[in-house]
Amino acid sequence: MADEMVLRAQRFVNTTYNNGAALGISKLEENGRTGWPVMYALTRALQYEMGITALSDSFGPATLGKIGELYGKIDERTVPSANFCRIIQSALYCKGYDGGEIDGTYNDRVEAAVTKLHRDMGVAAVYPGGALWPKTAKGLFNMDAYVTVNNGSDAIRSIQQWLNGRYLLRKDFYVIPCDGHHSRDVAKSMLFAIQYELGMADGTANGVFGPGTRAGLKSHTVTVGTTGVWARLFTAAMVLNKRNVAFGDFTVSVKTGVESFQSFSKLPVTGQGDFQTWASLLVSYGDQSRKGTACDGVTMVTPPRAQALKDAGYRYVGRYLFNPSSTSLPEKQIQPGELATIKQYGLRCFPIYQTWSRSADYFSYSQGCIDATNAIEWARMHGFKSGTIIYFAVDYDAMDGEITDFVLPHFRGVMRTIGENSGYGVGVYGPRNVCQRVADAGYAAASFVSDMSSGFSGNLGYPLPTNWAFDQISTITVGSGSGSIEIDNNISSGRDTGQGDFDPGTPVEKDLDVDLDKAAYRSAMLKDVQTYLTSIGVPETGGEGWTADDDWVTYNVLSTTESFGMIMDADWLFTNLARTLKMRKALIQAPVLWELRKLNPLDALADEAVKNGLRDDCSTGWGQIFAWVTIEARNYCIQQGIINGTPLTSSDTSAVWNRLQEPEYNIPSVAYLTVYNAHQLGISRPKTTTSLSDTQALLARYNGTGEYAEKYGRELIGLYNVLENYNKLSRAS
Repeated sequence: MADEMVLRAQRFVNTTYNNGAALGISKLEENGRTGWPVMYALTRALQYEMGITALSDSFGPATLGKIGELYGKIDERTVPSANFCRIIQSALYCKGYDGGEIDGTYNDRVEAAVTKLHRDMGVAAVYPGGALWPKTAKGLFNMDAYVTVNNGSDAIRSIQQWLNGRYLLRKDFYVIPCDGHHSRDVAKSMLFAIQYELGMADGTANGVFGPGTRAGLKSHTVTVGTTGVWARLFTAAMVLNKRNVAFGDFTVSVKTGVESFQSFSKLPVTGQGDFQTWASLLVSYGDQSRKGTACDGVTMVTPPRAQALKDAGYRYVGRYLFNPSSTSLPEKQIQPGELATIKQYGLRCFPIYQTWSRSADYFSYSQGCIDATNAIEWARMHGFKSGTIIYFAVDYDAMDGEITDFVLPHFRGVMRTIGENSGYGVGVYGPRNVCQRVADAGYAAASFVSDMSSGFSGNLGYPLPTNWAFDQISTITVGSGSGSIEIDNNISSGRDTGQGDFDPGTPVEKDLDVDLDKAAYRSAMLKDVQTYLTSIGVPETGGEGWTADDDWVTYNVLSTTESFGMIMDADWLFTNLARTLKMRKALIQAPVLWELRKLNPLDALADEAVKNGLRDDCSTGWGQIFAWVTIEARNYCIQQGIINGTPLTSSDTSAVWNRLQEPEYNIPSVAYLTVYNAHQLGISRPKTTTSLSDTQALLARYNGTGEYAEKYGRELIGLYNVLENYNKLSRAS
């Protein structure tokens, strides 16, 4: 919602600073909405007015120091100019405070706003009155909130205010948000606070959980009856880890909460705030000297190494299903005979799937489907039984927005593919925030937490995920000689115990389809598709013909090039289905491409009739499938154990029709219908070696029965041959 005073602030910047040119930025959008662009502009304006020549979006040490050097504090006596004051007034409005009329006067309204700002920050006792001090000015020129926002916790806000009020005068402590949410800044401020209370001097205290901090905490166990600052720091850490205790003294109820936390985190249940508990509350990896019972690694578990792991108390070993590199980490992938060794020595294995997964652009719905299909193939090849949880990796510090936009769609694809096509479960490996959000979305049964990366923003300020199975806390070496092996040491919750017995393994079938080599073949493939379709009366654009219902139509919705482009964009999905069902990709592609190219105005009218309740069903989506047919086909595949799912009934017609609007549902339905049609025709289920005569019969049956369907089959077998030719070339390359 636009705010008139924020709009005036934006206009002030644009008018005063030559539409941003004097500040080295573009003109601000005058929309009345606060945000980082406005705050950056105001920060640069403040620097400009103080004579700083190297302007920056950051309110850093130079800006902070300059305020102290020139003014000490900013009030009605020290404010150097009207524009300088207008900048302060504008920033106040952008933070939600009454900055006066943006008239360049540091008057009573401005003082009252600064007083309220300090009170909200929790520093009113440190800085009484209406003067703005350097550190609170720094806190003004950012997007931090000092009131509870977005369903924040009042208990957390009181902790944030207490930290600000107690430690702001220390050299390296700056105002933290008071918004009721735990965060990276709050987590670091807690470490500073502990270091200050341990007696560390400014410059020594650094907000890092180092040896001095660890040594100090070992002599500060808190227990029932402890009061004062150490009790407050400990209970603050508990609250920040979403433990339901009161911030303050260490009471009996706090002891109960501590016992619950210790049990959840697999710490010794002492009911005291001992060192291990402090460590687990303050830093993601906790006490790295803890001895885990689980591990993971990139080295083959040989008999001597298995014995070393067993002797060291390890029970569960995480190993990788696949290694995309043929040179890097040659033993990363499970090696032949390795699972037999793991079983022989009484160990259990939990599988991990990772290719790249180190940046946001790797993750997408389609990549999730691809990864899941590959993971299923490799898990079966290695012999993992149904019920095994496969951990899919997010091996980088994903920001919260990236989790929303990339990671969650990726795991939706993983979950759909794993759930529909296997008996395996889905786990997630990654930082705490990634794991919890994927779990909350319902896309993972268990989490393998990358807690060694304590500096990740996705670990700082987040508690252990509620469904954690393995907590990765340190890298160590166990054993010696031929038994020496470097591992990541993991704490196990017992939620997942891996697998201790394995099937013989199913080799990946040869000659399965792969993604089209688009660089080599896409252009030629399109040309051959165009040539073939033109030869049977379907030009590049337009065209006319009879429908199965004896309607004469013009099919002019999509050109051949546009239809072909859509097929290429979904090539990953066609490949996935072909590999999963062990059939030829062209058998799925041909009817979908044909139906896209033959879309006509009557199809759109039929869709509108269903949407408006005038019809119950019609052929729809990319493959132009009826919902009732989809229900029959999917139910058949479920009954045959080809896919997993709950059988559908006629009452699901509307929901299925709506889902058929999604290519990710429609195209698989084309594949399942093809399998069902083989049953209806009384021929073998389609496979990679299905004959051309059976292929033509399946293509014809896609459009029903009778003379029109036979013609459909004759036309589509030619299209199938064109598509299969290039798919075959890709398989061979």
